[in-house]
Amino acid sequence: MKVVVDKSETRGYFDHGWLKTYHTFSFADYYNPERIHFGVLRVLNDDTVAPGEGFGMHPHKNMEVVSIPLQGYLRHGDSVKNESTITPGDIQVMSTGSGMFHSEYNASDTEVLKFLQIWIIPDVKDTKPEYHNYDIRPLLKRNELCTFISPKGGETSAHLLQDAWFSMGGFDAGGSVVYRLNKKDSGVYIFVLDGCVRVEGYELGRRDGIGVWDVNEVSVDFSSDSDILLIEVPME
Repeated sequence: MKVVVDKSETRGYFDHGWLKTYHTFSFADYYNPERIHFGVLRVLNDDTVAPGEGFGMHPHKNMEVVSIPLQGYLRHGDSVKNESTITPGDIQVMSTGSGMFHSEYNASDTEVLKFLQIWIIPDVKDTKPEYHNYDIRPLLKRNELCTFISPKGGETSAHLLQDAWFSMGGFDAGGSVVYRLNKKDSGVYIFVLDGCVRVEGYELGRRDGIGVWDVNEVSVDFSSDSDILLIEVPME
């Protein structure tokens, strides 16, 4: 088993006034040669956006982009004529392929927006750009892991152009769960949204992350009521 631990306080952090952002991996002005990626997981940003503010139109190419609202209202617009607003319990998935422009704004004039922005390197390039959003509330069950993104052709409605699986769950204190990896050459990155957990002997708190690979399964024990996100990706 191989492990890497990324404590919350060691992430890159920038306060742009309208945006407060933490970067688990190197991004924009944050560069750490020891934190470029975890397998094909390239970006895990934890963003807080002021009311009415946001990211104006900007380009992306050949990247799978997943946005997960944690609080508030995320309004999306793009160059392929999609426009929508999502809230916690929804997710949005973009396959930027051959290239697209998009914007992401806080749709509220009074409430802050908190969301995760996650980039996955695809296994094919220059595909037709696509955008979708999904309501994952029907899948979420207390004390269970819910898989809500899988590879194209997988068991979920949401998919990526990569052998990647996203799972999420809320758990009561004293419980535990075992995550079994889907592929032997994969690793799983566990991000603690809230609470305190123990993963293979490592104590983790809110917004800590741990990557585990060269294993078939990973055990998570919950020291308090907790919410976790798991991202399984190829390591090469």
